[in-house]
Amino acid sequence: MQDSKPHSFHIPVMGLGYTLETPLKVAKFGISSVVSIMDDSLLEDMRRVKSRNLGVPYFPINTSVKDSRALRITAYLNFLHEQIENQINLLKSQFFGEGNDLDTYFELLSDKHPAKKLFENLPFLNGEDRVQAENQLKAYIQGGKIDVNIMTKVDKLNFDEKGEELPREFSDALSALRGFANSKLNASVVFSAGMNPALYSYAEQFDAFFPDHKGDIRKRIILKVSDYRSAMIQGRFLAKKGLWVSEFRIESGLNCGGHAFATDGILLGPIFEEFKENRENLNNVLLEACNQALLAQGKPLLLSDEKLKITVQGGIGTALENEFLLDYYRLDGTGWGSPFLMVPEATNVDDDTLQKLVHAKKSDYYLSHASPLGVRFNNLRTSSSEDQRKKRINKDRAGSPCYKKFLSFNTEFTEKPICTASRQYLNLKMKEMKSKFSNVIDFEKRTERFLAKDCLCEGLGAPALLTNGEIPARNLTAVTICPGPNLAYFSGVFSLKEMVGHIYGKISILRDSDRPHMFVKELQLYISYLKEEIDNYLLDQPAKFEAYVDKFKANLKQGVAYYQRLIEEIPVDTEEMISRMKNQFQATLAEIEEIAVPSLVD
Repeated sequence: MQDSKPHSFHIPVMGLGYTLETPLKVAKFGISSVVSIMDDSLLEDMRRVKSRNLGVPYFPINTSVKDSRALRITAYLNFLHEQIENQINLLKSQFFGEGNDLDTYFELLSDKHPAKKLFENLPFLNGEDRVQAENQLKAYIQGGKIDVNIMTKVDKLNFDEKGEELPREFSDALSALRGFANSKLNASVVFSAGMNPALYSYAEQFDAFFPDHKGDIRKRIILKVSDYRSAMIQGRFLAKKGLWVSEFRIESGLNCGGHAFATDGILLGPIFEEFKENRENLNNVLLEACNQALLAQGKPLLLSDEKLKITVQGGIGTALENEFLLDYYRLDGTGWGSPFLMVPEATNVDDDTLQKLVHAKKSDYYLSHASPLGVRFNNLRTSSSEDQRKKRINKDRAGSPCYKKFLSFNTEFTEKPICTASRQYLNLKMKEMKSKFSNVIDFEKRTERFLAKDCLCEGLGAPALLTNGEIPARNLTAVTICPGPNLAYFSGVFSLKEMVGHIYGKISILRDSDRPHMFVKELQLYISYLKEEIDNYLLDQPAKFEAYVDKFKANLKQGVAYYQRLIEEIPVDTEEMISRMKNQFQATLAEIEEIAVPSLVD
């Protein structure tokens, strides 16, 4: 059949725990998803819990075991692989027309998919024709990919029991990569959050990342990028080592969940256009560089028909948006993240947090300073983790106990790195700030951003255990959730069939008819972001800030001009939506013009 993939969308990684069990829930239906492999303790807990639930033997891997982090990651991924193979085999043994998982597999497909037409025609077939059609459909069945995510910035060096620093390959990110490379998965690792040369180079140590004599690559690389330039730089770095980037996953800088890596005002539309225009060149440059490196290493070459894929995620909310992105920009797929937080059949969100999402107002979704990484973080104001953070501050006990230490990078006050969300760091920081700023208003302004830091290691992992009836270690049950702004337009708890039906335009589950088009929403988010940056400038006054604002505004205006031309030439959406977009783009242009750094006004 013409499409080798069952679905044109995937479920991106969400937090440490929200998609940890997603493959067990949806892979049997051909839906691909991404699992975070950064928290080996959480993976080990989940393997224990799910093994017990499924009646599978469980042999623990203790932290005292050498290379326990990588071994735990490999064990959990192998567990997923084996269980999903069992699910697929069971599904193939079922009979059509009984309302089971076999029927669901094909019901979930897009109506445009050739297999769907054959499935819908089954009731009208008899005898040998029906047997042949059923066999054809069962032969088509394939599980969704179990891809993994490594956030490249989360790469803390580790120490042995004597306090001596371990070799580089035992750092958090490199150990995670080793855990994936040694697993049974035929899948991809998604590198997100920018370039990590040591991590990228370490992939050379594993044959699975290189083509075999048939040209097959068992472990593939996906790069999450913000623009074409980043794709070319990172892609060439890897290609010169003989490592092929199979997919570039473009993510909106602000209209996404989790960490938000804002561009300097460069919007998604122009970014897509650049990829569209230069896609063939990008493919050829990387293919040639990669094969040259493979030839020099005496390894099998990539096949001449190897083509990189380009996908997008962040803020997509309707079937029309989804279809336009795929058709006009010739993208190979889309990622739907935050909306699946409302689908218990796909993700692990505890009941308390799920109800908070259902009842959340638009103002409850905000771009916070919660991340200890110093990168802006999409957050929910009403989460139990936010409640806990504020209570600790009110008790003059700001900060979190730091047990997992994945985000311990700060050496401002200590020789050994600590986390900026930890109680230890914030205690030291508040003492310093009190000595510097005697004025209460100045002190509060200066400390607000520090006090916003939260423990993501515990908060983003807790739901995976809570939804399985387990209490996280040390009773740390407060939940951090990281939905993108797009989730404000979805309200309710949905079935998997409803959400997939929405993506493919079979039904609509949007509750807010005033939702702006994803292109408009991203633009609005960038304008708000720039205004906030200017407010922060009044405190920090970084050098050349005025030039940064001018460049940012120019990029925004170029983006608006691009969209204005686009909607005049191409039917990007309904006539009603296009009419609204025209008015909104005109209004935002005026708003951009009014933005100025205060010092330039005086």
